[in-house]
Amino acid sequence: MNIDELKKRLKEYNEPLSLGINTSLSAYIDTIKLLMDEFTSGKNIHLIYISATIPSRSISSILEIYGIDEKKVFYVDCISHLMMNVAESKENTVYVESPTMLENIMLKTQYILNKNVKDVAVVVVDSINSLAIHNDMKILSEFLHLFVTFLRSRNSYMVILSIKEQATQEIMSIINFVSDETLEVD
Repeated sequence: MNIDELKKRLKEYNEPLSLGINTSLSAYIDTIKLLMDEFTSGKNIHLIYISATIPSRSISSILEIYGIDEKKVFYVDCISHLMMNVAESKENTVYVESPTMLENIMLKTQYILNKNVKDVAVVVVDSINSLAIHNDMKILSEFLHLFVTFLRSRNSYMVILSIKEQATQEIMSIINFVSDETLEVD
């Protein structure tokens, strides 16, 4: 499906679910922009963006260019420390030292939920491909299963991004296992 079809599909979701999105590299930024815009604009939904591919500061800059309001966006940044890119910290960002620290990613997300989110949240994992580079696949699968279960108990959405050109069969199996639905975006 293309970005416009994804936008229509996202509007159909009225109940929180776990969604896998396998996006092409050419549609990657548009997919991120759409997720941020669709889930937060005019809705009482907060978005927690787990960045394991691109530092949160870069994602924030992209959103600023597109004019997307970040009042309801929080970041769990687990790549900036590795890239030595944590010079200035934003109020809506918490840092995890490494993408290998899966438990800390979940704890930081829980902290943001408890402190800032009273209603529904969307947690976006960007991306499973990056997490797979840094973690054993079995451990990653267990982590995502526990994470999805935790978010369901909080009546929240989870979106797991995968980059199509980098996705292995094993990654797609994990996404299909933990997601209620998996979408392909070109």
